[in-house]
Parts: sequence; structure tokens; C-alpha cells
Amino acid sequence: MEPREHTISRRSAWVLVALLSLAFVINYMDRQVVFAIFPILRRELQFSDIQLGLAGSLFTWTYSAAMPVSGRLADIFPRHRLVIASLILWSLATFATACSRNLNEFLISRVLTGLSESLYVPAAIALITQAHPGATRSRALAVHGLAQFAGITLGSWYGGWAGEGIGWRPGLSILAALGVAYSFVIMKFLHSPERSVSEKKESAQATPLALLRSPSFIALSITFLSFCGMLWMLYAWLPTYIYDHFHLSLAESGLTATLFLQTGSASGAMLGGYVGDTYGARRPFGRFHVLLFGLVACAPFALGTFAAPSLLLLKSSAFCFGLFAGIFVSNIFASAYDIVSPGNFGLAAGIINMAGGLGSGAAILLTGIWKQSVSISSLMAIGAAFALLMALIFTLTLRRCTPAMPNRPATVPA
Repeated sequence: MEPREHTISRRSAWVLVALLSLAFVINYMDRQVVFAIFPILRRELQFSDIQLGLAGSLFTWTYSAAMPVSGRLADIFPRHRLVIASLILWSLATFATACSRNLNEFLISRVLTGLSESLYVPAAIALITQAHPGATRSRALAVHGLAQFAGITLGSWYGGWAGEGIGWRPGLSILAALGVAYSFVIMKFLHSPERSVSEKKESAQATPLALLRSPSFIALSITFLSFCGMLWMLYAWLPTYIYDHFHLSLAESGLTATLFLQTGSASGAMLGGYVGDTYGARRPFGRFHVLLFGLVACAPFALGTFAAPSLLLLKSSAFCFGLFAGIFVSNIFASAYDIVSPGNFGLAAGIINMAGGLGSGAAILLTGIWKQSVSISSLMAIGAAFALLMALIFTLTLRRCTPAMPNRPATVPA
């Protein structure tokens, strides 16, 4: 099958990626900054470890539960308008977090943040996929994914710096103002690409139930759930782990917990995007093979990060985990879109993110509940074992239930 015709110039397609990437940086800063101030919340608002874990889990569960609805909205309404609405709403929710006076208000603000941020990812990923045909899809999504890594790193560092410097409440308020200000930039320059004739036809024929009838898509979603369990144990608890075990400052703990992991992730995402596009053009399941390699390779380093006896080994393990995790992440949506109709692009992204959010929320909360009685390295060992099991199940599913590949590029990308 020939690749879909372009409905947007190559330059405009990459400008779209740049605009959305900046929004994604702010998105992840707003969600990640809270994890960097866990020790302050524990001290100032008397939050327990379980309550801290609940704060993270409520966000991810709300975010993930809303994803299928948000994804379907992205297949029906103009996607750029959903991106703008999401940016404004999550910024207001971040400001509400800054104004929280007790646990209930804090948790409600995190729920609102999760609901508002859920509108962004399905719409943004569908916009990028729509603008970039198969030959550049993995790379475009990988570049957008770099913003996630940058936002996590900046959010962790900024949260620690603000908490010890200007205060966590003013720090969150500044982030909220930044998001509202950037929404005016998005309003001026971001537009939804016009859909091609083939995409309009396939969109009209697409049905949401088609996703639920695909064993490969379901296996891919559960595999992403297992990966996110490992990932968010690191995102949520590694700053506090470093603070408690290696006695660095909050800012140093937040930066150390994210800098090496996200540097590796950024490198892996760019490598994985290129390899995914190239190998995916040569072999029917090329992108699937690349992401499975990334998952299998990153699992041991997830365990090694929490089991490392020294800060140097922790940094090395975090970097290696990030490197292979980046290879996995850069191909998760690109692989899904090889087997999903364009009319279900938004919903597919929503379901995959819902699965990831369920795994993330469970990992964050269960770690908060059990980390005093069970070592955090033992908890990560369970998470890594589950991820490896899902890699095996997904591989067997691909072999037994060969999916159609309607959106795979027909030639090697230039």
C-alpha cells in the first residue's frame, strides 16, 4: 500500500511538532513538580507516605480513566482546539494546587489536573500522526516525546528549587501563568491539518469496537501498562529515595533523579525513532520488534536503579534504563498506528494512555503503602518481572494473531 498523501507541507508538519512539544514540556512540568516537593508536603501539610502516594495515584487514575473519552473527542472535534482547551484548563488546575490548604483540596486539584491534561495527548499525538506519514512517524513522535523527558527533568529540578527557594506555592503559580501565556501562542499558530481523502473515507468507516477486537492492540496496551508501572515508580519515588538514602538537598535529589534517566531517555527516543522508521519500512513488524527490544533491555536497569549501593551506580542504571525505555516509548504509538484506522487514532492513543495510567497509579500508590515493610528494590523486581512476562505474551500474540498493517510505509524513509 502506498503511503498516505501529504495534507501539510514538510516544514509546517515539523513546526506543528515544535509547537506541541513546547506545550508537552509545560504539561509534564506541571505534573512532575509535585513529586519533587513530597518531603515539603510531608513536613508542612503532614502528609503521610500513603497520602503522598495517593496524590500521585489519583492524578494518574483520573488521567487514565478520562483517556478513552478524550481520545474519542479527538476523533470527532478539531484536535488543535482540544489542545488549547487542555493547556488552559490544566494551568488553572495547577494554580488550584498552589492554593490548596489541606489534603482534600490538594487531592481535588490533582484530580482536576488529571482530567484537564487527559485532553491533550490523544489530540496532540493524532495531530502529529496526521501531519507525518509513515516514513517519518516514529521520528516525529520521538521528537514530541523528548518534550516529556525535558518536562520531567525541569519539573523535578524546578520543584526542588522552588520548594527551597521561593516556596512551592509561588512556584506552582508561576507554572500556571506560563501555561496560560503559552496558550495564546498556540491559539495564533496551531491549526489542525486538513485530512486527506483516504483518511476521511477510513475515518467514516472506523468503529471503536475494532480496537477491542484486535488481540495485538489489547496486548500492546497491557504491555504499556507493565512498562509504566516501572517508569512511574522511578518518576514518583526516586527523588525521595535519593533524598532519604544519599542525603542530598531537595533540588539536588530532584535533578539527580531525573537528569540521568531523562538524558538516557532522550537519547534512546531519537535512536528508537530512527531505527523504528527504518526497520519498520523493511519488515512488517519492524516497529514492534524495536519496542520489544527496548522493553526487555530496560527492565533489569529499573531494578538496578533502586538496588544500586552507590550514587554513581544509581546514576548509571538510571541512564541505561532511560536509554532503552526511550527506544520503547518512541515506537509505542507509531506501532499502534501501523495497525489502527485513522478514524480511531485519538481513541487508540486514549486507550493506550489509559492502560499506562492504570499501571502508573497502581505502582505509585502500592509503593507508598509497602515501601516501609517491603524494600523498594523488591517492589521494582516484581514490576520488572511483570514487564518481561508481558513482552513474552505480546510476542506470542503477534505470532498467533497476525494483524493487518494498513498504515505501514512502503519504502525506507530518506
